[in-house]
Amino acid sequence: MKKAIVIGSPGAGKSTFARRLSGAVHLPLYYLDMLWHRPDRTTVSQEVFDRQLDDILRQDRWILDGTYLRTLERRLGACDTVFLLDFPPQVCLSGAQARIGKKREDLPWVESEFDAEFKQKFWQAAKHKDT
Repeated sequence: MKKAIVIGSPGAGKSTFARRLSGAVHLPLYYLDMLWHRPDRTTVSQEVFDRQLDDILRQDRWILDGTYLRTLERRLGACDTVFLLDFPPQVCLSGAQARIGKKREDLPWVESEFDAEFKQKFWQAAKHKDT
């Protein structure tokens, strides 16, 4: 394994798993949320995100944490290993609630509550899982 992606529903534990995996196999870890989000809670343009992602994909070794469906096909084509964390919505919601108020290395701010974007992503992922 040289190039891996970790995908799954919001709150499934992707970042925790990816950190542990990175430590175990000594691959550099990149968080897609850190590429997409700015500390002021705005986002970069798709062009900037795609350039940063392409820079990572060209490297010889990496782990990418994050689902980001728009770029999933590109990442699937570039990786040699996929980890899908597939848990029931209740488990993911509990995991997401546990991280509220905690500083994380995979997000450039501390979540103080579930924001509207997170709720939308969470329920879209749960709905998609049921189909």
